[in-house]
Amino acid sequence: MLKTGVAYHGNRILKHVEEDLNDIINHNFNLVVHMFSHNDWDRHHKIMKEIFDMTLEKGLELWVDNWGIGGPPGDKSHFLAYYPEAHQVYNDGTNDPVRACYNNEDFRRFTREWIDVVYDCGGRIIFWDEPHLVGREIKDGKPTKFTCCCNVCKKLFKDIYGFEMPSTFTDEVAEFRVNSIVDYFKHVTEYSASKGMTNTVCVMLGEQLGIHLKNIDKICSLPSLHNIGSDPYWYGSTTNSYDFVYKGTKKNLDICKQFNKDHNIWIQGFGVPAGREEEIIYATDAAYDAGARTILFWSFRGAESNTYRSVNPELVWKTAGDAMRRIQDRYRDENLAIFRTMIKDNE
Repeated sequence: MLKTGVAYHGNRILKHVEEDLNDIINHNFNLVVHMFSHNDWDRHHKIMKEIFDMTLEKGLELWVDNWGIGGPPGDKSHFLAYYPEAHQVYNDGTNDPVRACYNNEDFRRFTREWIDVVYDCGGRIIFWDEPHLVGREIKDGKPTKFTCCCNVCKKLFKDIYGFEMPSTFTDEVAEFRVNSIVDYFKHVTEYSASKGMTNTVCVMLGEQLGIHLKNIDKICSLPSLHNIGSDPYWYGSTTNSYDFVYKGTKKNLDICKQFNKDHNIWIQGFGVPAGREEEIIYATDAAYDAGARTILFWSFRGAESNTYRSVNPELVWKTAGDAMRRIQDRYRDENLAIFRTMIKDNE
C-alpha cells in the first residue's frame, strides 16, 4: 500500500481540525502525523483523544510524534522543570537548557508515562522524531562541543571503557553517544511494543548528531523498532532535489531491507524558497523511484504557522498535493497493469 502522510501540529480547536483533515484528504494524503507534546498531555489530553478519533473516523492512518518531550526537535522539554538534574551536559560542563539526557532514569520513566497517555488517547503508532545528541562547532569533521557529559553518562562511560570520559570527541565518545541513543530506544520501544504499539523512527542526516544514515544500522537491530526512516531535506544542499532525495532514500531502503524493517521518507515542505516550489514534485518522484512507499511531507500547509514557514505556503501546499497525486496515480497504474496482465494470462 502507498502511504502519503503529512505532519500536523499547532491547532487544537476541533472545528478547525476537522476542516484541516478534510483539506489533507483533498490534497491526496492518507496518513497524519499528530504532534503530542508535554503541553498537549497537560492541557489537551481529552481533546487529543477526540482529534485522534476524528482522524481515524475519516479513514486516515494515525501516527503520534513525541514532539519535544525530551527537547528539540519540537518544544523545549518541560520535563526538565521538574527534574533539573536530568539536563544534557556539554563537554565544557555547561547544561543544555532544553534537552534531557537519554541515560537519565527519570526521563525514561517519564517517556513510559507519555506512552501510556498516547495509548489512552487511542494512538497505536508512535513516531520517534529525529533522535540525536548535540554536536556543534565542527572542526575536521568532529564536534568540539557536544553532549552528553552529565554525571550519569560519565559514570556509565567509565563503567564501560574503564577510564574517565574525555573532554574531546574520541572514537569512544562517538560510540558511547550512539549506544546511549540506541539503549534509550531499546528501553522505550520495548515498553510500547509490549502494549501492542508500533514504533517508527526518523533520523537526521548530520553525522555530528549521533544516529544518522551512515550508522542507522545501529538502531535497526532493535526488534521493537518496526519502521526506520530519514528526512533527506535538500534545500540547504547544492545537489539537485531529485538526486539528493533518490540517493538518501535508496540508502535508507537498503538498510531497511537488510534488517527486514518498514520505512518512512520525508519530503521538505518548510523553508521552501520562492520560485523553488516545483522541486517538491521532483523530490517526491525521486523517493518513489527509489522504492519508497511511505512518503511523508513536513508539514501541513508549508509550515504556514511557523517562523520557518515556506515563503509561499499556499503554493507549497498546492504543489505537495500535486506531488502526492502524481505518485498515487503511478501506484494505481502499476497495480492496474498487473491486474490486466493476470487477466490476459488467464484468457
